[in-house]
Amino acid sequence: MSYRVKLDIFEGPLDLLLHLVKKNEVEVADIPVATITDQYLAYLDLLQQLDLDVAGEYLVMAATLLHLKSRLLLPGDETSDEEEGDDPRAELVRQLLEYQRFKEVADLLNQRDLLERDVFVRAPLLDDTETEADVVYDVSLGDLLDALQEVLKRAAPEVVHQVILEQVSLREQLCLVLDTLRERTQALFSDLFPAGATRLQILVTFLSILELVRTHMIHLHQEELFGPIVINLAVSADAPLPESLEQL
Repeated sequence: MSYRVKLDIFEGPLDLLLHLVKKNEVEVADIPVATITDQYLAYLDLLQQLDLDVAGEYLVMAATLLHLKSRLLLPGDETSDEEEGDDPRAELVRQLLEYQRFKEVADLLNQRDLLERDVFVRAPLLDDTETEADVVYDVSLGDLLDALQEVLKRAAPEVVHQVILEQVSLREQLCLVLDTLRERTQALFSDLFPAGATRLQILVTFLSILELVRTHMIHLHQEELFGPIVINLAVSADAPLPESLEQL
């Protein structure tokens, strides 16, 4: 693929790691390092397949996880009592817990109206009519990669004995996504990938979705944790493409 995209919607490796912890339904303080490492590396491989400009901090985290995995798999040194009882995961757990606290506070502040963010008052009692069904969840990098992996499972099998130069335009896929949303107002992430689509078509469509998120043309959310990703048009139906997208 010849597309190289650097996006600012990725919050960093700790955010991706926290997503994996929640997805595996484990406690932060009891991370199954071997499982988390394998899943993290699979995500990193997917990002590299997309030819995304992955920040060095993601690679540093991968190295850290591999180091922890090797330490936990190797038998301990019975002749050394210096570090007996120390958990190799302790520093990573400390970072994750600290990041989780800051993320929870940031999410609470982000839910406030702009004019109220610097004013703190006692929250009113919840109305009996308000339910958890009224809550929506922002989509993280991990959620997007989970959804992409599911779509890739449906990709048309590649024929290895034929060499065909497949041309897939990022701008064309971008316009197809926008046209779909202009007709339907909102769509499920999986609906934007037709049955029988090739792996390249899927990856380019995914890149077009990321570009539309980056330029605030669309908005992604989930109606339940780890639920289907819903995509909404965030601009008017007749809004023109931003200049940065017109040049693709």
